[in-house]
Amino acid sequence: MFEKQICIPSAEEIIAERPVPAALQTVKRERDKLATDVITGRSDKLLVIVGPCSAHEPKPVLEYVSRLGKVNERVKDKLVLVPRIYTAKPRTRGVGYKGMFSQPDPEHEENTLRGIRTIRALLLSAIEESGLSAADEMLYPENYAYVEDLLTYVAVGARSSENQMHRLVASGVELPVGIKNPMSGSIPVLMNSIFAVQSRQVFKYHEWQVKTGGNPYAHAVLRGRVDNYGNDIPNYHYETVMQVLESYRAAEGGLSNPAVIIDCNHSNSGKQFKQQIRIVREVMQNRAYDGDFRKIVKGFMIESFLVEGCQQHDVVYGQSITDPCLGWEDTERLIYDIAEMV
Repeated sequence: MFEKQICIPSAEEIIAERPVPAALQTVKRERDKLATDVITGRSDKLLVIVGPCSAHEPKPVLEYVSRLGKVNERVKDKLVLVPRIYTAKPRTRGVGYKGMFSQPDPEHEENTLRGIRTIRALLLSAIEESGLSAADEMLYPENYAYVEDLLTYVAVGARSSENQMHRLVASGVELPVGIKNPMSGSIPVLMNSIFAVQSRQVFKYHEWQVKTGGNPYAHAVLRGRVDNYGNDIPNYHYETVMQVLESYRAAEGGLSNPAVIIDCNHSNSGKQFKQQIRIVREVMQNRAYDGDFRKIVKGFMIESFLVEGCQQHDVVYGQSITDPCLGWEDTERLIYDIAEMV
């Protein structure tokens, strides 16, 4: 049984309420090109998607993004910084805080309509504050339409990478879409997902049958895997990355723009957030060691917020209420280190 609670306007109606001003549209187009140029290899810069595990309150997120914008001015000749503003949170057991999209106030009940409007306001303000357009996870594919004019990078999570609807919708996105390896860590499944997203598709989306041209910017994100006993197994090491490169080369039908982003947290770090620093440094050393490794590894995902660690309830300003994150000081230092090692 479904109890109808709130009627949600169409994406077109919501966007019309708060459209992107022309000046910010120009900023976003420039940012989109910076990100796509990294994935296609037209740019030697590294893509760094960095920010909180989940954006649960606008004010600290905007402060974080504002700080990131200042850092960007110092590293923009080496890095493309994309703030991670993740507004939907997957839950392993299906219960708990599911993100700003459905629950704009984590201490109160769900209100999806208010969540959508809060997110659009947040993403617009983030560009205004910092000049940086954001990344978000496509956890619920039909929701992408409400923010498609505001994002520069889209992620498809490990639990979603085998899902047909995620693959279909991602095929119509005109931005870099990072496809995470499934929880099992299967590289063949990951390659099949990338192939599906890069392919032309026809399907029902909202009230329409739609046709897509395929997304040539879809690429691999290595986030580690979980074995049959629940143990975290990393996959950012040299050997796995080179196996992914070989899988790209051997892909039946061919794949465009071979690229790997290393997710430094999750099963790669065992959610030991400080390990992200060591993981970045190891990957950068491997880029310096091997030209092929350097060519395919295009950047990092890093979970970071104003205050390190995490909390169960929103008490400490600027601290994650989901997975633990690096604090700002460590993050700033790490970004400068990456820029020096590029």
